[in-house]
Amino acid sequence: MAASNSTGIQTLLEAEKEAAKIVQKARQYRVQRLKDARAEAAKEIEELKADKNEAFKSFEQEHAGSSDQTSHRVEVETEQKRVEIEEAFGKNRDAVLQKLLETVYAVEPKIHRNARLGH
Repeated sequence: MAASNSTGIQTLLEAEKEAAKIVQKARQYRVQRLKDARAEAAKEIEELKADKNEAFKSFEQEHAGSSDQTSHRVEVETEQKRVEIEEAFGKNRDAVLQKLLETVYAVEPKIHRNARLGH
């Protein structure tokens, strides 16, 4: 009877060792799958980042030229307005100066309405 108990215990120990090996392999498999998933995610992130950078550079190049054109157009319009203002100044200078002098020389002294007389 002791021999059969010993054989049963030995069988249980071997089964326990086999189960421990299976559990260890499952843990190793899970760890490897996590590492693979992280590596795959990092690779996808790098690819996405490269695509977005390329799209941004393309967008930047497309709009950089239009910015230069816009600034040139604004400079031309500004120069035209400056010339118009100088021409208007030249035409109206004497008339404005005459009105200014007439206003300065035509002084009509009046007592201010808030001034109190006799104080």
